[in-house]
Amino acid sequence: MLIDHFFICVQPGAPEAAALADFGLVEGSANRHPGQGTANRRFFFANAFLELLWLDDAAEAQSEATRPTKLFERLSGEGASPFGICFRPAPGDDSPLPFASWRYQPAYFPPGIACDIALAPLSEPMWFHLTPGGRPDALPPERAQPLAHRVPLREVTAVTVIQPRSLPSLALPVRFAQGDTDLLEIEFDGGMLGKVHDFRPTLPLVFKY
Repeated sequence: MLIDHFFICVQPGAPEAAALADFGLVEGSANRHPGQGTANRRFFFANAFLELLWLDDAAEAQSEATRPTKLFERLSGEGASPFGICFRPAPGDDSPLPFASWRYQPAYFPPGIACDIALAPLSEPMWFHLTPGGRPDALPPERAQPLAHRVPLREVTAVTVIQPRSLPSLALPVRFAQGDTDLLEIEFDGGMLGKVHDFRPTLPLVFKY
């Protein structure tokens, strides 16, 4: 199981994206999720992408189809983790998921795409698994996204979830640590340059590269 992408809950329109652009990231395409009531702005790397996600339509987010995702609560309430991490199967891996889940297929998904969402509390990130999935650098030309940034970031090599609450005991390709506040640490290319960029207070996000 590999990390496909990760999201951070943000304000409508994601003005926080300016901090990523100022750092040197080139923004990719954005999406609105019809029927789900959410929208995003995205930044892509060779093997994963970062999604800034916000509540776009409260009624849609609380509809019968979407309500079980708890996206409305996560995007509008306090006490919830502001993160979500999506996984995809590794090539040749057909092992069962390491968490109990339920199947979610929103209307905006293309045919053949399915999502399994973990039965986890809001205090944890939203864990979900997308089948199939793929690397951004393997997308066909008509769907290709900008991968060359003004800072030398190529591949996500580690993700650490830091939170003040009790830590999950799931066997996931994610590191966990306890801290004072919710924070997402993303390591690129093994941290080979020995650099760190902290996006706080704009975003609960740290890059190590």
